[in-house]
Amino acid sequence: MIEINITKQTLELKNDSTKLIRFSISSAKNGVGQFKDSLCTPLGKHIIRSKIGKDVPCYGIFRQRRWSGEIWDMNEFSKDDLILSRILWLSGKEVGMNRLGNVDTMQRYIYIHGTHDENNIGTPVSHGCIRMLNKDIIKLFNFVNLGESVLIHE
Repeated sequence: MIEINITKQTLELKNDSTKLIRFSISSAKNGVGQFKDSLCTPLGKHIIRSKIGKDVPCYGIFRQRRWSGEIWDMNEFSKDDLILSRILWLSGKEVGMNRLGNVDTMQRYIYIHGTHDENNIGTPVSHGCIRMLNKDIIKLFNFVNLGESVLIHE
């Protein structure tokens, strides 16, 4: 199970109640919220719907969930919200809260992913997704399975 604590800006991978590993994350600059186009991080129970990027190099740039063939140059500034290295695409499990209608996490394209903005990990600056250091998302990606439970809370 993955537990994401918005207040602490952490993601913990757990086996039952035992913490296996903890990572720093960055959630939404706009805070928490369920609605489409809010640019907020959704709360509640989710699962990993899809794992994308298994063999993509670290810092590989994704465009529409496909590796572009490009590697982000750490010396280049980008004002785009780049999605790098790996994607764990989330799907809500709670109808009316984060599933279906205009609160659907999957339809909002909410991911756990690597970022070019690694200096701001630990600070809420994303557009709704959970950002991680690239080395950390690769490590997490290798530990988790499709259907893995993800709880996001304050």
